[in-house]
Amino acid sequence: MAWDSQGIHRTGTQGDHAGADWLAAEVAALGATPVIEPFAFDRLDPIEAWVEVDGTRIEAIPVFDSPGNDDLTAPLGPDGIEIATLSPQAVYTEPYRTMRQSARHRALVIVCQGANPGLGLLNAEQFRTPYGAPALHVSTEFGALLRAAEQRGAHARFVSRVRRTPTEARNVVVTIPGRDRTQPPLVVMTPRSSWWQSTSERGGGLVCWLETLRMLLANPPGQPPRRDVVMTANSGHELGHLGLDAFVEQRPAWDRPGGATWVHYGANLGATGGQLSVMSASDDLRQAMHAALSAAGQPPEIMAPPTQVPSGETRDIHRAGGRYVTLVGSNPLFHLPNDRWPDAVDVDRIVRIAAGAGAASDAMVRDLRH
Repeated sequence: MAWDSQGIHRTGTQGDHAGADWLAAEVAALGATPVIEPFAFDRLDPIEAWVEVDGTRIEAIPVFDSPGNDDLTAPLGPDGIEIATLSPQAVYTEPYRTMRQSARHRALVIVCQGANPGLGLLNAEQFRTPYGAPALHVSTEFGALLRAAEQRGAHARFVSRVRRTPTEARNVVVTIPGRDRTQPPLVVMTPRSSWWQSTSERGGGLVCWLETLRMLLANPPGQPPRRDVVMTANSGHELGHLGLDAFVEQRPAWDRPGGATWVHYGANLGATGGQLSVMSASDDLRQAMHAALSAAGQPPEIMAPPTQVPSGETRDIHRAGGRYVTLVGSNPLFHLPNDRWPDAVDVDRIVRIAAGAGAASDAMVRDLRH
């Protein structure tokens, strides 16, 4: 798969740029005009990151919204180098933020604990405003060693050196003009950056996005949608949704009541072993998406209650009071380096999800009630 072959898709890196170029080419091949919208940021480049205890050096990856460039030796434990075992979902919880903000520990080591072992990194929700003590991720298998050393009262050396590089990342945007351009638009959004290759995490959303574009372009000539459709595939996902921020900055109030309607193709759509959820605070959007997915042979396994706050980009839309519907899946390889083609991907499932999602989005711009 082309996406998998591009390498790591972390924001502003070579793999991320390759993903933007590939997607723009796919858009052009469908007959649309892609627009690249760059945004500036300071990319964090790890130089050296490790924890050493009892002569064993454990390679690590910085927590990208913590301070960098630290070299300290301290006892393992809450008053020195604290150890916390956390899943990638922990970033959305209040206990995580409280722990990160604690003034008690001098440094933090996060032992990654995803659905499977490995370096299941946590997103950097406050990338532009680093906070708390210096922090590193280590892989699951080192948790027992660190806990045993903590029980003995051992000291550890903690090293984190990073460089900030001014650069840019890019959103890929396509606009399909509607017949009534005074109406609030439909925004079809998917993230396209990640920590690793993230083939099933991000690939399914991109397939849905492209299939939606294909369906919209396939309508008979002279019958454009009743309102504008703006499609955006954003970088900056794992760094606090930088790409969405840049997109909305150019389109004030689209995320607020009375603004755009958002269709979000989130993480893990069609991941092997995953379950599909539909999330929206609007009953009509929830029902429309459920009906279209069911007609395509892939009804969602989970219909989240309308009060549930989503965790991806539409969390920001939800908090602003905007109107949205989100598709998101589960994934046993979420945020892990081995989320790779082909084993991580259920192709038949993605095809069905994309058909239903595209049909729902197409219907939304033919019926202004949505």
